[in-house]
Formats: sequence, structure tokens, C-alpha cells
Amino acid sequence: MKHVIILLAVIAMPFGVMSQDGPDESQLGAWYMYFFNKSFENSQFGIQGDYQFRYWNAGSDLEQILLRTGATYKPKNANIMFTLGYANITTGPFGESKENVNESRIYQEALIPHKVGDRFLLTHRMRYEQRWNEGQDFRTRYRYMLFLNVPLNDVELKQKTVYLALYNEVFINGERSIGEDRTVELFDRNRTYLGMGYGLLNNLRMQLGWMLQTTDAWSKGQAQISLHHSF
Repeated sequence: MKHVIILLAVIAMPFGVMSQDGPDESQLGAWYMYFFNKSFENSQFGIQGDYQFRYWNAGSDLEQILLRTGATYKPKNANIMFTLGYANITTGPFGESKENVNESRIYQEALIPHKVGDRFLLTHRMRYEQRWNEGQDFRTRYRYMLFLNVPLNDVELKQKTVYLALYNEVFINGERSIGEDRTVELFDRNRTYLGMGYGLLNNLRMQLGWMLQTTDAWSKGQAQISLHHSF
């Protein structure tokens, strides 16, 4: 019960009131995502990644295309996975403009799963990013995410399991100055998600949910449809 209370407090963490600048906060966006991971046979190494197509609306106003892949390593006798990876991100502004900017990113992360009771499947993810944004100086960013999956008709995430999925992620900028006398806030953004999932196969799950993304300038809801594939 103590762990659940702490988790709910983190998820409910408030942030400041948003200004009127930026995207239409009343418009529901949509993110379509595919996550994958593979452990090589008889090896501590593997790969993981995700491909995401994000839109400010249902699918015609591009927010981002994110392509990310990394090499993973699981130490023996330790419940943790490390990743070193690369991502390429194309970002479009809100509205009618078709101008896009590109970012290359290297990242390192640690993923620590653990179980509380029979049904509370918690995962901590710490990620450090090195970012090369078009038109900006070199930047870094720190991220912490707390996941919670709760199977409703079983105790494991397998075929035909229905489950509740929640997460909260905080983003902190490593540098304030981004070049040409421009600065960003220390707080970059926060994402809070609530969804439902279903096990299509033992190694393939589908989720449908809603995520609130909050920056220092705006706050906007996003529908999310995602596939989670282990092979």
C-alpha cells in the first residue's frame, strides 16, 4: 500500500499554469507507436527500440516522427537492463506550416522492473540524452519515468490478459542556453498517461490510452495507440 500511495503522489504531481502561446490545448492529438525488444539467445545482449508517429490532431498535422533503436545489456544475477542507443527525430510546428526541424540524439538508460504484491508491475526508467537539434547548440536532457501495469484477469502480462497501464515521466534540461541568446527552462516537460492494454499474444500487447503532456508554455492531451512486441 505504501508503494501505491507514493506512485499516485508522483502521477498527480502538479505543474504551473500554461500560457496561451503554442498549440491548441483543447485539440486532442494522436500518437501511433510501436515498441520492440529482443534478447539474443544465450547472450546478455539484445536490442530494443520504438517508432512513433505523433500528430497535433488525428493524423494530418505532424508533431514528430521519432525513430529510436538501441543495444541492450543485462548483467547476470541483476534485475536491470542498460541501453545505449540512437534516435532521429523530425519535428513540425503546430498549424499549417510544413517546415520541419531535425534532431539527432544519443541516449543511455537503465530499466529496473520489480513487482509489488501479485499484480503491481512497476518499472523505473532513467535516461540521459545528448541532443543535436537543428538551429540550436548542443543540449542534454535527463528523464525519469515510472511505469505501472496492473493485470486485471491474471497476474502476468500474457495472451488475453487485460491490464491497466499508467506512467509519469519528468524531463529536465541539462543546459539552459541553446545559442544566439536563447534560453530554455530547467523543467522541459511532464507526461502523465492512463490506458488499458490487452495481450494479443504472449509476446505482443496492444494499448489504448490518453496522455497529458505539459511544458512550461502549454498543456495538451494526446490519444495513444501502441503495440508492444517482444521477439
